Amino acid sequence: MNNENSTPTPTEIKLHQKSRLMEITFANGMQFKLPYEFLRVYSPSAEVRGHGPGEEILQTGKQDVEITSLEAVGSYAVQPKFSDGHDTGIYSWDYLYELGISQEKRWKEYLGRVAAAGPKKDT
Repeated sequence: MNNENSTPTPTEIKLHQKSRLMEITFANGMQFKLPYEFLRVYSPSAEVRGHGPGEEILQTGKQDVEITSLEAVGSYAVQPKFSDGHDTGIYSWDYLYELGISQEKRWKEYLGRVAAAGPKKDT
């Protein structure tokens, strides 16, 4: 059983560059394969989330993004560096676990927001 305050810790994190997936296994046996694009568009950084509700910035054009490196942040998180230069998101174990659990729902929401925004013109 999992207490609300005690997200299991990862026992293994693998980056699969060819398929652009982060495979993360938690101590409770749960395993998720999170696409780099998904991690990038749901970055916990202020650049993506904004500084308050309603200030989120829709991230588009991230289909080919790669994680070029992954740094440990203490014993509670990792900080990926993405090929588009984004490197300010710190992904806590809680956040990565939540992303894994809600991946399908969040991905549908993201695709809906992208569709609602319409085609983007390059400037």
